Amino acid sequence: MNNRNHYKQSTTNGYSATNGHSSSNGFCNGSEAVDMVAVPEMCFYCFHVLDAELNNLDVPNEPNFTNDAYPLFVTWKIGQSKKLRGCIGTFSALNLHSGLKEYAITSAFNDSRFSPITRDELPRLSVTVSILMGFEAARDYLDWTLGVHGIRIEFLNDGGSVRTATFLPNIASEQGWNQIQTIDALLQKGGYKSQITQDTRQSIKLTRYRSQIIEMSYTEYRDRFKSLPSNHPQHKYRGRAQHW
Repeated sequence: MNNRNHYKQSTTNGYSATNGHSSSNGFCNGSEAVDMVAVPEMCFYCFHVLDAELNNLDVPNEPNFTNDAYPLFVTWKIGQSKKLRGCIGTFSALNLHSGLKEYAITSAFNDSRFSPITRDELPRLSVTVSILMGFEAARDYLDWTLGVHGIRIEFLNDGGSVRTATFLPNIASEQGWNQIQTIDALLQKGGYKSQITQDTRQSIKLTRYRSQIIEMSYTEYRDRFKSLPSNHPQHKYRGRAQHW
């Protein structure tokens, strides 16, 4: 399957219609102590990649965060209300340097629900990076915890084809859904159009997971960029981005 299809195999949208992350370290609303993977530098790098793409600048240097491989999502939001502007990720484990670079661009320009992000929008954006981990096969469609687990479901659509869809860990609680409402919304998101019954829900194959998330606004990105030492290689960008 094409790993850039929003509802198939490796790549999928993490949102329904609109949603936002809160800035957080560690697992999203989880209690276990885990090694930190998601760091602010990841958001800075995603902004830097998008900034370079929109302003015809050179590709940024390699970042200094870990290059270990993880599944990931990049989410762009806009304005004070943080309206969803693009969100695409992958369930395949990618090296984070190339993976975040790829999905910073893919989520900004190739989310089929939205027009591509423009240069004029850049100062109003914020970015969230979600690093996914802790994947577990659930016993049934209710074997997951609201506000803790993200869920990925596999099911047969009306035509008998296998489809998949996902919600990141914070979606259900922010929408005010219970578990049944979340499952039904995810089935509909994945293209299921028939009446959803208890048998439909019980036929789902569900995988639960957790995420580490980190968020940064454009203002934070700009201020961080300007605070770099004068001899830092990235200073070749300063003065060329006319929106500053």
